[in-house]
Amino acid sequence: MSTVRGATTRRVMRRSLKTKLLLTAGLGSLTLAAFGAQAFATFTSTTNVNQAAASGTVAFATISTNGSGNRLSLGASALAPGDTMQRAVTLTNTGSIDMLSAVALTTTASPSSLMDTDATNGLQLVIDRCTVPWTEAGTSPAYTYTCSGTTTSVLTSVPVIQSNRSLANLTTTAATPNYLRVTLTLPTTAGNTFQAQSSTVNYLFVGTQRNGTNA
Repeated sequence: MSTVRGATTRRVMRRSLKTKLLLTAGLGSLTLAAFGAQAFATFTSTTNVNQAAASGTVAFATISTNGSGNRLSLGASALAPGDTMQRAVTLTNTGSIDMLSAVALTTTASPSSLMDTDATNGLQLVIDRCTVPWTEAGTSPAYTYTCSGTTTSVLTSVPVIQSNRSLANLTTTAATPNYLRVTLTLPTTAGNTFQAQSSTVNYLFVGTQRNGTNA
């Protein structure tokens, strides 16, 4: 009986010791986990601000149809070799981007004829700029224009049909008008084949933004 009781006591003591070791190991793991969490803790702080950015615009004012200072839409008929037709037009940068790097002109014709397809004997185009509005004289459609300010050349004589042709001496500052005079001439060299010809010319002015800068 004593032997059985002693063996039983030893087994109970071993189980108790094993349980204590397991509990101690578990507590040790929890302690290490707590230390690990504390080791990776950091202080943080944040701040923020909003900054607005908006793009500008490049735009020309609409060219009025046959009004004072804007006669470019007014045609002419019964032209003879050596005749000229002058028309005033006002070109103004109305965009929010001040200053343009370039202004170009593209002209097309529809309907088309020898008047525009013959680069030598067909219509020739000249554009001049006045620092003040042109003084208009004559009766419609045979207007003429003189400049009481300073005249500069925007485009020297070229065939009427042009593609992306650079224009010189224009003021591209926003809200500043360019007072232009467009002159078309039918050369004296236009022969009999030019009789009863008709063309309608479209003028497209294209402004290009200035180069990038510090804003």
